[in-house]
Amino acid sequence: MATKRTNKQVVETFIQEVFVKHDFSLLDELVRDDYLQHNPDVAQGKKGFLDFFKITFKAMPDFKYTPLKIVAEGDIVMAYCRNTATHTGGPWLDKAPTGNKLDFNVVDIFRIQDGKIAEHWDVADTFSLFKQVGIIDRLLKQDYQAGNK
Repeated sequence: MATKRTNKQVVETFIQEVFVKHDFSLLDELVRDDYLQHNPDVAQGKKGFLDFFKITFKAMPDFKYTPLKIVAEGDIVMAYCRNTATHTGGPWLDKAPTGNKLDFNVVDIFRIQDGKIAEHWDVADTFSLFKQVGIIDRLLKQDYQAGNK
């Protein structure tokens, strides 16, 4: 039987279990099957979330999500956090392991429905993240090469 949690507690438990411990065992209790993801890098549904983060945690075994502030109002819970990791364990976002240290901030916005996470948006410092992963340099190089043809 699922524990009755406030919307903020749903997100706090989700963060602790999934992002901090890398444990997906409570996912069915915390996330709806028809979960909507507003990040084009993550497929829709709970399965899309699970697939993306299994790859993420493999690519960055030391992935650390540190909540700095969590605010709840109605069915919306927002978490401002710092993510750190080292890209050593496998490909991620179509980029082979770089060994680079990653350190970037994210605001995660969750909508809760019937005691489970129903929807998610994120606002991330993607420029810093993509620079650290090496994606920005690759894009600049491609752009430069395309301009020289």
